[in-house]
Amino acid sequence: MPSRLHHGLRDPLFLLCLAAGLIAFVIQTGELETSDTTHRLQTTHWLWTSEPQVLPDDYPDFGLHGRGGRLYSWYGIGQSLLMLPADILGTWIQDWPLFAGYREDPEVRSIVVSCSTNILVNVLTALIAFRMLVQLGFSVKESVAGVLAFMLCTTHLHYTQNMMENNYIGLLTLAGFSFQYEWLRTNSRRALFIGSGALGLNLLTRLTTGLDLIAAGVFMLLALWFEPTSFEPSSFEPSAPEGGRFLWRRLIDYCKIAAPVYLFFLAIDRFYQFYRFESFTNTYVALFAKEFRQRDPTLPANFPWSTPFHVGVLGALFQPEKSVFLFDPLLVLAIFLLLWLWKRLTPGVRAYGVTSLLLLAAYICFYARYTFWAGDFAWGDRYVSTSVELATLLAVPLLLRYRGMLGKTIWRASWVLIVVSLTIQVASLVLWLPLEIYQMETFGHPTFVIVLRFKNIVAFALGKMEEWGLNTDAMGWDQWDYIHISTWNFLPNLLRRVGVAPMWAVNIVRAVWLVALAALGAVLVRLRNTLRIMAQPTG
Repeated sequence: MPSRLHHGLRDPLFLLCLAAGLIAFVIQTGELETSDTTHRLQTTHWLWTSEPQVLPDDYPDFGLHGRGGRLYSWYGIGQSLLMLPADILGTWIQDWPLFAGYREDPEVRSIVVSCSTNILVNVLTALIAFRMLVQLGFSVKESVAGVLAFMLCTTHLHYTQNMMENNYIGLLTLAGFSFQYEWLRTNSRRALFIGSGALGLNLLTRLTTGLDLIAAGVFMLLALWFEPTSFEPSSFEPSAPEGGRFLWRRLIDYCKIAAPVYLFFLAIDRFYQFYRFESFTNTYVALFAKEFRQRDPTLPANFPWSTPFHVGVLGALFQPEKSVFLFDPLLVLAIFLLLWLWKRLTPGVRAYGVTSLLLLAAYICFYARYTFWAGDFAWGDRYVSTSVELATLLAVPLLLRYRGMLGKTIWRASWVLIVVSLTIQVASLVLWLPLEIYQMETFGHPTFVIVLRFKNIVAFALGKMEEWGLNTDAMGWDQWDYIHISTWNFLPNLLRRVGVAPMWAVNIVRAVWLVALAALGAVLVRLRNTLRIMAQPTG
């Protein structure tokens, strides 16, 4: 065992995954962070207990009437299935005599669910993102740096703390891209099946991830277009047909495996829809619109697709409260490097880069007319954040690979942008998300949310919130929310602020948290040193 551990501490991939797990652990609050995930966890509980999908007190804010007049969740079942093992474990632990007198937020069950699920997703994302970058021809050092930037310098970090479905969707989409690309290069039917299964699972989480499914096919087509000689028939079958006949054969082979897998998961989603709302063809959006218009006849006839198209598009791109360039500055670097280095890029990188940007454009356009296009209570535009993150994956690997061609000015400016990106993402963690949303009830729109976030951090640290006019009436509308937005947004601080857990328990949690934080620092240093040793010439 010691020898295996010693070997693991010299393996960059092991260290990367360990860092991913520790990152996810130290930024947890023990809460699910948003009502959306809380409702999905209630569906998880419904799967294996006698509890309803929607609690009576949650209606009319959440839930739709369906079969038998009962209330049902309007979300897909994908993330609820993901949380099922952790929910069973957390419920069991919560019933231990040790926690018999503790039923306050953050609950033991939510602590177990949020910590275990987020750690699992983050580690798997590190693995699959590393795999994707290596497949695209980047070195181990470039790939490790790219994954760390992806996890720390994009909104992926925020959604590792705030357990919406974003990171799970991103994981499955990356897995679909990676394994389908392996099939394209090796003709492995197993790889195509796994990749198609990952993309199919996405359909259970959010039906609009059909865009990711389409994007995977576009990625395959672009890879063939940019690099036809790498996929010659002789690579797989000496007697295979040439030219257009070969491409047609590859398309048929793709559809033979991918199409049944996609249809299988689509059928599961449709049967789940029929179970709840007795229809195979409708979606929750149509039911949501119908029920909301019944309660509020003043809503427009095209609700919830009532936003002018240009407002949704320009808002996602440039609105100071939601702009993808403000919340994910690394996207600017990724786009710049793709354009600047286009002629030098490998065909696989070109195909991935173009596909990721097309996917981003597709999501922006799809949600542009949606009434809630900005995602409401979210850090940035949560409906497009995942596609933004996928597009940024290439930024740091490209920067490292072509450093010699970029010049000192671009190199230094790029690192300034990386540091800014990291700072913004860390800032998104330290105070609870709704703080600025409540403040904007008083301050109005537009508001540069990121600037306001930094002002809040400084004011809170100095005890100047009231003096600087940052405490608003809206912040106190919900006392549960006020407790959460008036403390640092990490588990030890939240436990202490709520004040129900005994101090000995709070102190133990704080000690574990500090040890994990120190371990994360040590792992990152070890990872850097390991990569330096690997980069040294031998002999």
